[in-house]
Amino acid sequence: MNDELLELAVALARTAGAATVAMRLEAIGTTTTKSSDTDPVTEADRHAEQLITEGILAVRPTDSIVGEEGAGVEGTSGVEWYVDPIDGTANYVYGIPFYAVSIAAEVDGNIVVGVVYNPESDELFTATRGGGAYRNGVPLSVTTNVPLGKALVGTGFGYKPEDRAVDGAVVAELLPRIRDLRRLGSAALDLCAVAMGRFDAYFETGLHVWDYAAGWLIVEEAGGHCQTVDGGQPSPQMMIAAHAPLAKDLANALKLAQETASVESRVGTD
Repeated sequence: MNDELLELAVALARTAGAATVAMRLEAIGTTTTKSSDTDPVTEADRHAEQLITEGILAVRPTDSIVGEEGAGVEGTSGVEWYVDPIDGTANYVYGIPFYAVSIAAEVDGNIVVGVVYNPESDELFTATRGGGAYRNGVPLSVTTNVPLGKALVGTGFGYKPEDRAVDGAVVAELLPRIRDLRRLGSAALDLCAVAMGRFDAYFETGLHVWDYAAGWLIVEEAGGHCQTVDGGQPSPQMMIAAHAPLAKDLANALKLAQETASVESRVGTD
């Protein structure tokens, strides 16, 4: 079953990706905002999600679907899809070629298929539960034996000003403890970067399940580990991804950074 779900997800990711590129090149559609004035959404987001949703239901009409742009289908099959039609919409709007279609399939509560596709670079990241992770058919593996002080770490920031203030304070505390930090603008691709060793680790708060579901499986199938600061499963509160020992060390550093940033914030308001 996983292979069938993977085949469908790959085909739809490629179709949606091609459509988004075409719409960008032809300057089709308008850009509006959603969670804040700096959080963009385009007609391409909505069109790509519609293509994916219709494609899933044409083949699997009893599946459930949850999409970033509002797709909500309640099915009865036990299979639920998580769809982010353009992860990295700000990059898409500005013509920065670092965005992706992200599709994950969950069966009875477990993510079993993950597909992340960057149509600009034609990089296709795939994973099935127990079947490994791949980039364009080549097996992926996270970096290992990297200490926190030598780790290249990816991250992302929230769109609301108050969230960015907290993100900035935490980063300021963390930065002296790592090799360096990168902020590229797509959580799905950041997770794939960990899976293939472009990043040693990654963390971000405020994500939604459609942002990280596919990338989470890809990291795990590449030998990595995903967790929260307290060691639980990733959630909108926190996603940390790395080889397990580094993930634990990064979690400890982030916990300390969050506590320090919180104290400094309170002092600043006295």
